[in-house]
Amino acid sequence: MTNRVVFMGTPQFAVPILEALVADPQYDVLAVVTQPDRPQGRKQKLSPSPVKMAALAHDLPVLQPEKISGSAEMAELIGLAPDFIVTAAFGQFLPEKLLQAAKVAAVNAHASLLPKYRGGAPVHYAIMNGDQETGVSLMYMVKKMDAGDVIDVVKVPIEATDNVGTMFDKLSAVAAPLVLANLPKLAAGTAQTEPQDPDQVSFSPNISRDQQNLDFAKETAEQLNWHIRGLYPTHPAHAVVGGERFKLVETTPLAETTEAKPGVITKKDKKNLVIAAADGTQLAIQSLQPAGKSVMAVAAYLNGAGQKYTVGDQWVTIEEVNA
Repeated sequence: MTNRVVFMGTPQFAVPILEALVADPQYDVLAVVTQPDRPQGRKQKLSPSPVKMAALAHDLPVLQPEKISGSAEMAELIGLAPDFIVTAAFGQFLPEKLLQAAKVAAVNAHASLLPKYRGGAPVHYAIMNGDQETGVSLMYMVKKMDAGDVIDVVKVPIEATDNVGTMFDKLSAVAAPLVLANLPKLAAGTAQTEPQDPDQVSFSPNISRDQQNLDFAKETAEQLNWHIRGLYPTHPAHAVVGGERFKLVETTPLAETTEAKPGVITKKDKKNLVIAAADGTQLAIQSLQPAGKSVMAVAAYLNGAGQKYTVGDQWVTIEEVNA
């Protein structure tokens, strides 16, 4: 028997799940719901979401309500009477009336090990907090954000070189098999679920502009490295260098300590730039992006604008971090 599915998602993370549902003859994707086209890039050109592009490539109907609750699109989805509503990083709360329209289940693939990191930026916070692993949780959808019973989980290690981009790639690769392995169990009534422990709940609200500011005086080299990796490439972290905001892309915390003040250059040669951080720690810079320029290896920077700096100079302007 073919199961009728409404799929709801927006970023690239959700695309492999949609592709897997389309490819599996057990499922008939009735409609795809995604966020409206948004301005992107310097020219702020309206651009479709990755999920919309994938849906159109398969000639699937696409709905893009600015707000799903009470919309004509919601009424249309209810009228479709799907067996499953499957969501992945859709970006809006779903009304209970819509959730109840799914004959079998409304489920969500969430990029964290629930109940940890409910909310819109779970991968960012996992890396920024120095976690050693994260994963994808498939859960029942309920009115409260990311609070439904967990159906199944897959865990994925966070490597020392991972950033948000690489982790999303890894998580999206395991999310599709997780969904496809569990939908038949849900249809058969054999899925084993587990309520979330309310004492273990934590949240991951959307990243704010202030969180993009790096504070070398307050964060150790290890914390700065987590911070940078946990924001790149979606919300690159900034430091103020020579009065300009630099985006830091790749860094390495060093074991050696220093007595230099935070933000001061402790080592500089043709290929290496090391900056003092909090508590005497040191951070090596591998790649960065000066304002208005492309990402460059530190050697290219040191061969250009970085030539004016020397060991002992204040590279990061501490007092301007939160200005």
